[in-house]
Amino acid sequence: MKKQIPINNFGSRITSKAIFALLLALAASVLLTAPRFLAAQGFSEWSPPVNLGPAVNTGFIDAGPALSKNGLSLYFNSDRPGGFGGNDVWVSQRASREDAWGEPVNLGPTINTASNEDTASFSRDGHTMYFNSDRAGGFGLRDIYISRRANTHDDFGWEEPVDAGPGVNSASTDAGASFLETEEAGIPMLYFGSSRLAGLFDIYVSAQAADGSWGPAVLVPELSSPLNEQRPSVRFDGLELFLDSDRLGGFGLRDLWVSTRETTLDPWSAPLNVGATVNSTFIDQQPFIASDRETLFFASNRPGGLGNLDIYMTTRERTRTTNALAH
Repeated sequence: MKKQIPINNFGSRITSKAIFALLLALAASVLLTAPRFLAAQGFSEWSPPVNLGPAVNTGFIDAGPALSKNGLSLYFNSDRPGGFGGNDVWVSQRASREDAWGEPVNLGPTINTASNEDTASFSRDGHTMYFNSDRAGGFGLRDIYISRRANTHDDFGWEEPVDAGPGVNSASTDAGASFLETEEAGIPMLYFGSSRLAGLFDIYVSAQAADGSWGPAVLVPELSSPLNEQRPSVRFDGLELFLDSDRLGGFGLRDLWVSTRETTLDPWSAPLNVGATVNSTFIDQQPFIASDRETLFFASNRPGGLGNLDIYMTTRERTRTTNALAH
């Protein structure tokens, strides 16, 4: 029997926080979307999403996509047969960006357990992976774990994961980490979603200390709302951040939203809906912005897929303004 997909990534309950959001939104009558701001950011509009097809997707849950910096390894979580239990992290490889994705391979027992492991992401240098797990020994319902590897080209060289610690993790669900380190900001930051406040998900950020530990998580109010915000994916330069949310003003049960800023020292703008070309009337969640800044992966249960949640991809083109910018 296929699993039923909750509206929230981890099945959180609707509380008075959601009711308050509905009251706040009664006066809202104009839907703000991101496409008209893309030209100012130096990009075309997003293309209609494409299902990655049976090479990656199955009749089971396939979600939480993340692309390696070189674009040759696609990580995602799936509860397909052949895993160790619940959601496992899998990887599909290709020889070049023009080649098709190969048969996904489970990352193995060093990363995966009989519990759930999902929603991987990476440090900019590719040596560190962040993912979620509800395995025993954590601080809460779901924790963020960290694994490292010496060889950035070895998708199966990940070392034993360690819990990100009490600065990041809480007694609630903490998940969907996104690492940011820029010369301008200086301090490495970890963005993630957490249900520690009122049972619904908000966006938090933790700064890394000199000893490598993560400091106390701080709410990012401009990215959060009285409803759910999850899986922040921050662009490598720190100027654009995607997330999924069921806040009012969307097209479906969950939509993809985007926030921008002029510099990494500025606050984030209020998130804007990515638009009807990308979002559907169903669940669209767990965005991941690729290193090329032109490719956005996400999961959706829209009609026409192969299973409960499938992985989709949408692309955009850079204009002359941004072509000169380095990756």
